[in-house]
Amino acid sequence: MRTATIITGISELTTNDEELGRLTGAALVFEGERITWVGPERRAPAADQRVDLGGRAVLPGWVDSHTHLVFAGDRTAEFTARMAGRPYTAGGIARTVRATRAATDEELAANLRAHLAEAAAQGTTCVETKTGYGLTVEDELRAARLAAAEADEVTYLGAHLVPPEREAADYLDTVCGPMLDAVAPHVSWCDVFCERGAFDAGQSRRVLLAARERGLGLRVHGNQLEPGPGVELAVELGAASVDHCTHLTEADVDALAASETVATLLPACDLSTRQPLPPARKLLDAGATVALATNCNPGSSYTSSMAFCVSTAVLQLGMSVEEAVRAATRGGATALGRDSGDGAVGVVRPGARADVQALDAPSAAWLAYRPGVPLTHRVWRAGRSLV
Repeated sequence: MRTATIITGISELTTNDEELGRLTGAALVFEGERITWVGPERRAPAADQRVDLGGRAVLPGWVDSHTHLVFAGDRTAEFTARMAGRPYTAGGIARTVRATRAATDEELAANLRAHLAEAAAQGTTCVETKTGYGLTVEDELRAARLAAAEADEVTYLGAHLVPPEREAADYLDTVCGPMLDAVAPHVSWCDVFCERGAFDAGQSRRVLLAARERGLGLRVHGNQLEPGPGVELAVELGAASVDHCTHLTEADVDALAASETVATLLPACDLSTRQPLPPARKLLDAGATVALATNCNPGSSYTSSMAFCVSTAVLQLGMSVEEAVRAATRGGATALGRDSGDGAVGVVRPGARADVQALDAPSAAWLAYRPGVPLTHRVWRAGRSLV
């Protein structure tokens, strides 16, 4: 039998729901995997068990809509060189490809689980992750299978880089043919690194169209290293998101604002690669939907901390705390097509998945007010206590 749990003692509840808004003196109830009631504590229904948070803030669990967690090895030397002045290029991905190919299934699965557990301990309750460090049919299929067993959403990123042993045209035939055929049963999305040093607009379009024919949703790595065609292509093809968005023209901002494509910002990556920070304020003021994600990977953004991304967005991108928290929760859910309907994530309302986190703080503002300080007090995912 399912038991009902009531969470009380909530000083501030961020719901991301237009009708509920932000509540004080609130409570919420969940049964099984779903939230069943949200409202003032004084009106709360009876429940089988009670958790009193003693005046702490509650918000939806973080939704990390962009990670690369099926990998082996690290790129500490590359990071150190970059901090000494060497520019970031996409070519470093090849080092991770070599390490990942050499790892066993058990090693890759253990590393994936460790990073997911690390993220969960910091309040992340929904994670997307990608293939892209195998770049052979067998290794991409292996990555897709391992990711599908652990993550909420899996994205095919065979078009991450042309491996050094292949020619671009021949490799694209593989990416759009046997590799796509192999991974399609295990993934929901397809992504492409549309960037200098990776794939140009024509090549990216070919990959995305092939994936769409197979019924996969579309995502794009775009406009990270310089202005380019990534945003334009993503909007044209109706991609769910275009990620990075570091170098945007006014036309890019306008296109995103007029579309349903989410601009996913990865500020930890921009700090690590010493790129300019993305124009979050311009995007929000124009009316674009913005998400925040970690881009956790061993080369350009080796962090699983969504709280770090939120504090960076507030302190350096010009976002308000409310905007940053929403981008790191409902924004990510929108980018994954999981912000509405039964079992939605990134929101706290009846029918949503019971993914919530409590901060050891009276309000969400403390995420930026006390940057770098661990504030996670409790975490529930689908109604199950993780922390």
